[in-house]
Order: sequence, then structure tokens, then C-alpha cells
Amino acid sequence: MRLRSRRTLAFLTCFTLAALTLQGCSKAPSSTTAKVTGGTVQGSESGKIITFKGIPYAAPPVGDYRWRSPQPVPKWQGIKQVDHYAPDCMQKPFVDDAAPLATLPAEDCLYLNVIRPAKQSEAGYPVVVWFYGGGFVNGGASAEVYSGDSFAKQGVVFVSFNYRLGRFGFFAHPALSTFENDALGNYAIMDQIAALKWVKNNIAEFGGDPNQVTIMGESAGGKSVHAMLQAPGSQGLFNKAIVMSGGGRELFNLLPLHSDNQQVLSAEQVGINFAAQHQITGSDQSSLKALRELPAQAIVGNLNLSTLKQENDSLVTYSGGPILDGTLITSTNSENLLNGQFSKVPLMVGTTSHDIGNANFASKQALFDSFADNAKQAQVAYDPENNKPLAQLNYQVGQDKLMQEPARFTAQRFSKSGQNAYLYRFAYVAQTLNVKGAAHASEIPYFFNTVATKYGHVTTEQDKQAGKTMHRYVTNFIKTGNPNGPGLINWQPFQQAPKAILELNNSGIAEFVTDPLGLRLNATQAKVKQH
Repeated sequence: MRLRSRRTLAFLTCFTLAALTLQGCSKAPSSTTAKVTGGTVQGSESGKIITFKGIPYAAPPVGDYRWRSPQPVPKWQGIKQVDHYAPDCMQKPFVDDAAPLATLPAEDCLYLNVIRPAKQSEAGYPVVVWFYGGGFVNGGASAEVYSGDSFAKQGVVFVSFNYRLGRFGFFAHPALSTFENDALGNYAIMDQIAALKWVKNNIAEFGGDPNQVTIMGESAGGKSVHAMLQAPGSQGLFNKAIVMSGGGRELFNLLPLHSDNQQVLSAEQVGINFAAQHQITGSDQSSLKALRELPAQAIVGNLNLSTLKQENDSLVTYSGGPILDGTLITSTNSENLLNGQFSKVPLMVGTTSHDIGNANFASKQALFDSFADNAKQAQVAYDPENNKPLAQLNYQVGQDKLMQEPARFTAQRFSKSGQNAYLYRFAYVAQTLNVKGAAHASEIPYFFNTVATKYGHVTTEQDKQAGKTMHRYVTNFIKTGNPNGPGLINWQPFQQAPKAILELNNSGIAEFVTDPLGLRLNATQAKVKQH
């Protein structure tokens, strides 16, 4: 029952009793409280929004619950005050994080936050659920740039949540496979599904419509949205999706859970490598007990976004992200998209103009030879005058392979399934920055309308207007599945305009244009098909 209905029922009951007993009525239940799985929570009201921070959606994943699927929330008595962020998940923060945390990370971290409009809605507000990025080793819901206030002020219930990271989120070991009668390996993915189930079961208490849920994520969060679109356990838990710089061809390394082939590195072997570093050998119950007794900081080690390459260059002790477990992750993104194995929902998908990715070819000849039969096509697309530096070509080919072409490929597959897919490229750069092109993750404050939070006193009016424009497209899509609205340039679905893309240019103006990277992406797609 929705909150307003509960308040109305309480008022009518009180009114009836008052008429019969001539006694006064007690105050109707406060809109800052909600009854959720586990008990009653109380948030705080500020102007047009009500905020609930730090609601548990699963039991703390510590002790015997380390490397277990999310367990039920323990019940509590009375009213739990939820007015500040709970700890983000255990990790090693790094200096250059685009979304620095506002909490001290901890292993007890499976909490979520809800920001809702203060005004009641009989119909129920649309809901957006945010999946943060950070390479699956960093990130958290507490970052100020992820504030959902602007969404709530526009009539959307905003939800953010924490999911386990690094070796807490992705870990396999023969002892786990032998002694745990549970899903294995992808604990972060299990957390994400558990959070969506919590939303389905509880969001009406906050004025949200459980049948109008959009999932949205950037980078590893975008890859997580891809995983939700494909995982059997997440089907029916959302109705729309937004993928921001989330690729579309792969989910990082995607190691198999186990392998009988000594030449194939498995996630279990990676777990064995990690255990050996801590003098834990064997695969019996005592080995599993010893692993679970390791201090949380020992599980993190030196792992974060700035050290991932070092990890990959040495003895591998981290799987690198999602694991091919055969249950939640059954294949690559590319294969599932080609085979139609994904949720058929409206999609917004795109990248930044200077996204991540880099090739490492030693010469132009080697670079173009990698396109095999399409080498000449690639040279015409990337270097028609034969005057580009090799470093620039390596970057362009790398980002096209990792981000630009996979985003277009994803739009193609959703369009082919009969769903509207809206393809964008974010090219705006804050006026205070002296850089060329929009870097990876730079679009986030514009999608959230938190530009002033990100850039502070140097934020310009043009920066703010760019944020308002992009935020309006995003909010419209969350509400209706169509990003268009009054005062916005028309953004056509990919199936109607397969060669065009919405671009927020460096003047902060949205344009619907023929994709300037079209020839490059055609060459990259042809290369993928050959391989």
C-alpha cells in the first residue's frame, strides 16, 4: 500500500473513532517514515525532498557471510534513523577518483539510499536505480556528485546502493566450490540483483512505482547494467535501462569459474594464487575458514584502479571483475546481444567523446594489419592523409574497440529486437578545464545535474545549462522511455536514424547529427566480425 493511502486510512480510522468516542485524533503517520524489509526507517525532510540514507538491504557480508550470496536483512525493533550514508564497500581509495567517497569504507556495506519527492503521488513516481562505476574495485554511493536531489525535485524516486568490490565482490576457490551450497563467484552481481529485488518489494513505501524502474550505470556500473539486462535472476525487476560508457562487447576479463585445462586461467586458480600469498594452501574446510578470517585489509591489499595493470602484469590474484559462472554470467555481452538473450526494454546508451581505451601497436603497419581484410578501409577511416601520429591512432583504435563501437552495437541489437534505443556521445568539457574532449566519467555531473557540486565556484552558466539540458533528457527517459520534451532538440531512436547520434557539443548545445565517427566504427565492427 502506498504511503498516501496509509496516511488516508489512518486519518479516516482516527476520524471515525473520534466521532464515536469524542476523543481527539493523533497525528497521521509522518511521510519521513517507511516500513521496509526488516522494520521501520525514518529519514529527513528538506524542502521538496525526503532523504533516507543507509537502509540495509541485506545482512552484513562478514564472517561466515563473506563470499556468500546476500543474506536476509536482520529485523530490528523500533524506528531506525537513516539520515547519513552507511560505509561504502571495502576498497583502497585513490587520489584521482572522479567521484571521491564521503565515507570510510568497510566490509559491512550492503546499504542503499532513497531520495523521494516530499509531495505525495497517488499514481506513484517513476524510479531510477544508480549503479556506480570504478572498475569493480572502487566506487560507492556516497560520492557527492551522485546526489539524487535533482531527480527527486523533478518527480523521480532516486535509489543508490553499494555492492561488494574487488576480491570481496568477485572471488572463487576450490574450497568455496566444495563446501558452499550457494551461488559462486559473482557476489557483486548477486548484491545488485538483491538491491533490485528490495526496490521491487519496498519502493512503494517511498511513493515509487515498482513497475516503472530504470536502471542506470556508468563504466563498471554500465557493465553492471549490461549484466542485469542479461542475468536470469534480474529479469522483471526493471523496465528501462541507461548504459553510460559501459561497452557492450565484454565484461572485463570474464574468466571461467573453473577449468580442467591447465592452459586456461580460471577464477578458482586465481583464488588459489591469492590464498598462497597468505600461506593458505589446500581446499578443505580449514582453508575456507582461514580465508574468511583474513583481515578485510588483507583482502583488499594494494588493489584499486591505479594498480590494476600491475596486478595483471604479475601473478594474478584477482579475477578482474565478473566471472563466467554459468548461472548469472553465461556468456559474453556480445554473444548474448547477438543471440537476443537480454531484457527487451527501452535503452539509452552512449559514451564520452574522449572515452577510455588504448591499443599498443608498435607501428602503423601493424595497427592497420590487425584489421586483416579491412586494412585499407581502416586506413581510410583513421588516417586518410597518412599524417597522424601512432600514439593518436593507438588511442582512437583502442577507445573505438572498447567503448564507441560497442555502444553503437548495443543500440543496433536493441533496435533489432523492436525496442527504442537512443544513442548519444557526450562531448562537452567544463569551461574551466583546459583539455581536449570529454574524458571518461566526465558526463556524470551533467546527467545528475550536480555540475556545481563537481566544479564549485568556477562553474559557469554555460556549464550549468549543459547540465540542465542533459539532465532533462535523462529524466524524461526515466519517466516515459522517451528522452524528448518541450524545448529539447528531437532525439530520434536508432532504428529510425541508424547513422545519427545525439551529441552534446562543446558549446553545451545538443545536436542530432550524422555520427562523425561512423567510418571508424564501421571499420572496427568489420574487424570484430572477422575475429
